[in-house]
Amino acid sequence: MLGKYFSKGKKDDFYLPGEEIKLGKNIGSYIPEKDPLATCKNRLALAALGFVCVYAVIALRLFDVCISGDYVARKENASASQARVLISNPIKRADILDRNGVVIATSLPTVNLYANPSKIFNPKKTAQELSKILPELKYETIYRKLTSNSKFVYIKRNLTPSQQYQINYLGVPGLEFENGEKRIYPHKNLFAHILGSTNIDNVGVSGIEKELNERLTQSDIPLQLTVDAGIQDTIRLHLAEAVKKFRAISGTAILMDTNTSEIIAMVSLPDYDPNSSINPNSKALFNMATKGVYEPGSVLKIFNAAMSLDSGKVRVADKFDATEPLKLKYNVIKDYKGENRWLSVPEIMIYSSNIGSARMALKVGGNEQKDFMQKIGFFDELDIEVAEKGRPIKPNGWSEGTIATVAYGYGLAVTPLHVITAFSAVVNGGIYHKPTLLKTAEHDDGKRIISYNTSKSMRDLLRLVVVEGSGKRANVKGYEVAGKTGTALKLSDDGKYVNKKVRTTFVATFPVSNPRYSLLLMMDEPKATDETCGYVTSGWNAVPTAGKLIEDLAPQLNIKANYDLDEQRRSRIIEAAY
Repeated sequence: MLGKYFSKGKKDDFYLPGEEIKLGKNIGSYIPEKDPLATCKNRLALAALGFVCVYAVIALRLFDVCISGDYVARKENASASQARVLISNPIKRADILDRNGVVIATSLPTVNLYANPSKIFNPKKTAQELSKILPELKYETIYRKLTSNSKFVYIKRNLTPSQQYQINYLGVPGLEFENGEKRIYPHKNLFAHILGSTNIDNVGVSGIEKELNERLTQSDIPLQLTVDAGIQDTIRLHLAEAVKKFRAISGTAILMDTNTSEIIAMVSLPDYDPNSSINPNSKALFNMATKGVYEPGSVLKIFNAAMSLDSGKVRVADKFDATEPLKLKYNVIKDYKGENRWLSVPEIMIYSSNIGSARMALKVGGNEQKDFMQKIGFFDELDIEVAEKGRPIKPNGWSEGTIATVAYGYGLAVTPLHVITAFSAVVNGGIYHKPTLLKTAEHDDGKRIISYNTSKSMRDLLRLVVVEGSGKRANVKGYEVAGKTGTALKLSDDGKYVNKKVRTTFVATFPVSNPRYSLLLMMDEPKATDETCGYVTSGWNAVPTAGKLIEDLAPQLNIKANYDLDEQRRSRIIEAAY
């Protein structure tokens, strides 16, 4: 056995210890084994080369990305699409803001509960459980819905998180939830007739919510209005106090920017909370400011005087016979506590003479009177951003009797918004602007209805009414108030005018030397009190209320009082000039 280890024939296949490291005779033909360190170095070099190749590919790709517009555009579009999905607004109805950015209407995400009755295996038990969680719903109502043949029926909308959790915990197949939204009005009654409200599906049913429903649902950009929450609150407080004090049926007040016809505040009482359900027949839903159509009474004498002076047929210094009633073919025109003498134009305004106003209009003529009333918008529905708009009632013909009665406030019925919009044009220099509730960067240029000189004369005349006439109780010192009163008898059901049942109105501007704001205040059927000495005319209720309002509003509107103005001296100079 040992022989095979020492056999020469096996010499090349077997080595003694240490013999394997001896060099053979032919050294040139010998190939040593590979060095492990060299192998490691080679592998590291290959790895480094691989990394270089990878980074080179990345660098080329980055270069391609940077210079390839199509690729960038595709990436941007993809990113934008993804972003739209990620930041999609669950609220579908835009907020509404006041002129200062205060939120006055918004929407909150909510959850609605609906059911598929075909999947409700035990409707009786399910109805019992739901009536416990939703106590405002009767068991019978829920059971009737769960046993209907419909495959979809709403159980309750606008669940609270607690209610959703409890219903979900029941684990009843067939009860499902859907995302929804609920309209919220943080100021409750304050903007009720301006904003209106939405229905259960969050669709506008009144006010701006209805008129601008498409705008509010197609864009989530907030809608900014011209109204001021602070001013609105002040006006509502004073109006509510007056309505209660004089036991009036209702009342309305509007504050307008004289030079742009932007509505700063608009209140109609009674009002309602749009957050709560209300009887559809409730009188609180009626917007007296934009929907109510009334004969304005002596307030129309403003426009009769402006028309007469602007026609050139009547001058401020002209006098008209008011010594006795004016007898026409079908009626006799009288003055309330008349002066029974010839009156100048300023005196006709100060004493609110029906006879004098009628004679002025008759001198000008019916065609010009009719054209002027149309020019100031008294024949058409106003283009205002609320759904509730009243259409004026105008005479069928324009006879001598029509000319006379329209001149002192009857025979033509318009909304309070018609009156204050036209009044603003009369005192702002003669430019008529459409009324608006929307705050925009640009305003319409308007149209001229009277000359600047006529407008200036009208301001002086209206100032005299407040200094010496029926508007004295609104003569707030320092703020140069000018305006006109109006007391209109109401019609009974049989078409006859009723004494003591009146609508009282006062429309004013301040400061008259540079008109900035116009204010209208109207009350329906105010009652006499001890303070009014038994009278129900405008000078005893609407005028003092407006005076208190202006006194509080002027500082809020940043109007600086001018106490250095000698009111009596100025008015005497004006009167002497006439």
